[in-house]
Parts: sequence; C-alpha cells; structure tokens
Amino acid sequence: MNVAVIIAGGSGRRMGQDLPKQFINVYDKPVIIYTLEGFQKHPMVDAIEVVCLDGWHDVLRAYARQFNIDKLQWIVSGGETGQESIRNGVYGLEGKCAENDVVVIHDGIRPLVDEGVLTDVILKCQEHDAAVTSLPYNEQIFVMDDEESTTKYIPRETLRRVSTPQAYKFGLLLSKYREAYEKKIGIYGSAYANTMMADLGVRLYFAAGSDKNIKLTTKDDLEMFKSYLRSEKDSWLK
Repeated sequence: MNVAVIIAGGSGRRMGQDLPKQFINVYDKPVIIYTLEGFQKHPMVDAIEVVCLDGWHDVLRAYARQFNIDKLQWIVSGGETGQESIRNGVYGLEGKCAENDVVVIHDGIRPLVDEGVLTDVILKCQEHDAAVTSLPYNEQIFVMDDEESTTKYIPRETLRRVSTPQAYKFGLLLSKYREAYEKKIGIYGSAYANTMMADLGVRLYFAAGSDKNIKLTTKDDLEMFKSYLRSEKDSWLK
C-alpha cells in the first residue's frame, strides 16, 4: 500500500491572511484541495492522511466530500512545529500501515505536484527505502567570511535542492521518528523528515523534481500559483 501524508497543520502567518493559507480559495477551490487532487488522481496512491490544524478538521472533511476526495481516510491534528506535525501523521498510521508500505510525505501548500514526480519518488522508495524529490541547484552559493565579504564558495555541482514529496518505507519512518524524539536529534528548528533521516545516518536517494512544485508561503507565491493555473503549455514545446 502507498499512503500519502499531507502536512496542513500550519497557521500561515507569513501569508498575512485571516485564515490558514491551505484553506485560501483560488478560483473557488481551496489550496489544500488542489494538493489533494494530485494524490487522488494518481493510480499508485491508495490512501491519504491529512495532518490538519485543530479546528479545521470538519471543514476539510466537508471540502473533501464536495470535491470527491474519497481517498482521504484519516485526519490527525498537527503539532507545534512542522516536524511535530509529521511525527503525528506517522504515529497516526500505526496499526494501519505494514512495515514495507510506502509513506509519501508532502506539504499541503505545494499544490502543483506532478504525476511523474510522484511516480518516481514512490518507485525510488520501493527500491531504496528512502527517496526525496530533488533538482540541481543552478545558482552560485558563497560562504560568508564575515558580514560583508567572502573568498569561499560551494561548487553547485555538489548540491541538490530537496523538497516534498518525499517517500519512506513505513517501518523505517516510524522507527526513526521514535529514535529522533528519544535522542532529541533532528527535531528542532526547520528540521523535516529528510534532514532528520540524514542526521540519523539514513541514506537518501534522489528522485525527480519539478520547478512548478512551488510552496505557497507569501502572497507573491499565491500569484505565481494563479499564473500556473491560467497558463497552458504551448503546443510546439516538446
């Protein structure tokens, strides 16, 4: 079984709106539904769990019924941090997932997940146990010597940009979250499932990525998302 865990537990303060950004309507549809539709339509995804902000569970269920998201099986409450929300989602699958089931973790505010990207991360996980969506890094990265100058850089050929979706075998994911919270490793700051795995010595395998897979953090991101929805690929492009 392949299960998607959609992380939608944030309040979205940086967007500056009166409601969480995952519930903002874009062309009469909430952002979270655009995200869920990508998993609903994918033939390799069997079930969906959403980690949702408290007080919004019933709203999410109502939207899921309205937009025919019938793969949504479970809703659990988010935590104080993104990492706690993922942990809650993983723990919520105990007794529901087998050891070798694939769990795909994805940000609820990345509504343009590509079918090919999702396929590749699942297949890579089935082969290697832990896979992360990634892209080459195309800018130059310099390391600060002080606040205003540098003589050091990191060759961009050695870098990859990693985001969600990420996929892990359930047994590995569950054991590593237990280990991380017991040992207090990989759970603070901007930690995520992938950084926690690396901190605990798990090798991650790169899967395909897409530049369209934007994260809606600011109002500018929201406008970019709207532009993607309005645009159509030119017929002559290969």
